[in-house]
Amino acid sequence: MALRFIQAGLGGWGYSWARDVLMKNEQVELVACVDISEEILQRVRTELGIQQTFTSLEEALDTVETDAVLITSPLPAHAPLALTALRAGKHVLLEKPFAATIEEARHLVEVAEQQNVILAISQNYRFYPAVQAVRKLIQNNTLGPVASVNLDFRRYDNTAPVETYRHYHIWQPLLVDMSIHHFDLMRYVLGQEPTQISCTTWSPSWSRYKEDPAGAATISFTGGAIVSYRGNWVSTGPETPWAGEWHMECEQGEIVWTSRGAGPEDERVTVRPRGKRPYGLRLPEVSKQDRHGSLTSFIQAVQTGEEPSISGRNNLPTLALMFASVEAATSGKPVTFEQQSTTISQQ
Repeated sequence: MALRFIQAGLGGWGYSWARDVLMKNEQVELVACVDISEEILQRVRTELGIQQTFTSLEEALDTVETDAVLITSPLPAHAPLALTALRAGKHVLLEKPFAATIEEARHLVEVAEQQNVILAISQNYRFYPAVQAVRKLIQNNTLGPVASVNLDFRRYDNTAPVETYRHYHIWQPLLVDMSIHHFDLMRYVLGQEPTQISCTTWSPSWSRYKEDPAGAATISFTGGAIVSYRGNWVSTGPETPWAGEWHMECEQGEIVWTSRGAGPEDERVTVRPRGKRPYGLRLPEVSKQDRHGSLTSFIQAVQTGEEPSISGRNNLPTLALMFASVEAATSGKPVTFEQQSTTISQQ
């Protein structure tokens, strides 16, 4: 039996979720859509054929039988919508960042546990062959412990008209909108949690962004790994795949990899054992990639009752690292983490 979904937030990315992900999954039935824009809802009715549309999630929940709610609204609405769904006893799949504050995020996790429902966050970059392969290399200690990681992300997203391009005007366009993917991959691939971050951001003279589109950070992790991270939305250097370019130095050699690019050639892992010939790693089959992987993980969790790897609870340190990067960049001081409570404190 298909899992019935209400989706809240059908703007550009949300519409793509409905059309390209939910409606292409045979285990899912999209039973209703929610958005504050009547124009968007009309598009949903006309183009997607979803006739049950509402301007409030409360009304949708009162009217339509559903098992789960997918929330793809702008960030300020994430926590209020999720709280409404969770209190109604519905499973929730959320886009990231899943809350506007750590306190809101913790509260959502607590409510989900009280209601005995699944709360999951779509950290979709986890569901790619190169990511899975590198994670296994690290878990198996193939080249020994990781000492340092250099990670670069470069794009030139700087040609659209300033007045009409939403991305130029969002809060922290690098650290919040993009780097959260890379922060989550650091945790996932290394199998370690962050302990401290120093960060700085800047805006080149040619940038059309309202806030800083470029930044660099040094992040320490519990297992001793140090990550040097650089991200840039207005870089004139060679474009990287979305997951960035990774150089991981281990005791017995280096792992060089990238993921989520334009084609198969951008999904690759090269292992360079110290003193031996480098070789390309054969990547595993990942049948459900990107958002399809997030959705499949969520569905399996609902069916089995087992906590998914992308649960809200698991995502708290990723969210904390994102907020810590903003704090460190704003204050100019390192930020440390208290691991048990996933809080941050300024040094």
